[in-house]
Amino acid sequence: MAPAPNAVAQMLGLLGDEWTLLILQRAMLGARRYGDFHDELPVSNSVLSARLASLTHDELLVRREYQTRPPRSEYLLTPRSRSLWPMLTSIWAWEQRFVDDHPQPLPAMQHRMCGAVFAPQVECRACDTPVSDKDVLAHWGPSGGWDRCIPATTTRRRSGARRTPAAELFPQTMSVVGDRWGFALLVAAFVGLSRFTDFQNQLSAPPGTIADRLTLFTGEGILLNSEGRYRLTEKGRALFGVLVCALTWAQRWFPAPDGPAAILTHTGCGQRFLPALTCDQCRNRLRGAQILAV
Repeated sequence: MAPAPNAVAQMLGLLGDEWTLLILQRAMLGARRYGDFHDELPVSNSVLSARLASLTHDELLVRREYQTRPPRSEYLLTPRSRSLWPMLTSIWAWEQRFVDDHPQPLPAMQHRMCGAVFAPQVECRACDTPVSDKDVLAHWGPSGGWDRCIPATTTRRRSGARRTPAAELFPQTMSVVGDRWGFALLVAAFVGLSRFTDFQNQLSAPPGTIADRLTLFTGEGILLNSEGRYRLTEKGRALFGVLVCALTWAQRWFPAPDGPAAILTHTGCGQRFLPALTCDQCRNRLRGAQILAV
């Protein structure tokens, strides 16, 4: 019997899809009704209906009827989807710092508590110390292993021919993180894989899939290919906050009966690492409701 998918697999199956991320993005910006999503995204009726149904099934949105004659419904965020704000805030900050080709400049982030324009900083929740990927050790937990991290999903990546950058707030992140194999490959790079055959064997992905994602990552400057080894660049390592916030979200909402998929340890204090986002200006911990676009 195949091992049960763990929290990482469930996260990749849910969030490693570009349309899902775009719909949740729009919902956090205020979209509620079917027409809102259809007007703001270059999506077909069939794809939009399917994603809204799956998001409702997975408790990322809740469907509420607001009119009976004729019947009309709206789609509202749930506690599960609202708690994605650290991941989305990290994406926002990464795009501001590293991506210049937005159709319109991204707004700055203002911290309501101190009034300053800020960038989020990742800290260890146990010792309140700023951390980077170099300060955190990762090893598999009881439900870990690459074989349990591969999502069982049939969702297909959105074709580049249909991409409409003007409809995307985070175009480069969506092209990299908004794809289950791209997300999995990025995680693999953070834990030390660097060769084409290692990515292929560990992720059990077709060679063409691995080649496509590696080409994308190197083209975007996230990986550097040096003599057949793919290394994370500064830009790639800066995605650390996105990944640890996504992993923390996954293990909170999809715990496995036999234990966590991955265990992170902060080398500075020796404690289990859980990320906290703080304001780099006042050093206070952030809350989603305290972040304003200016």
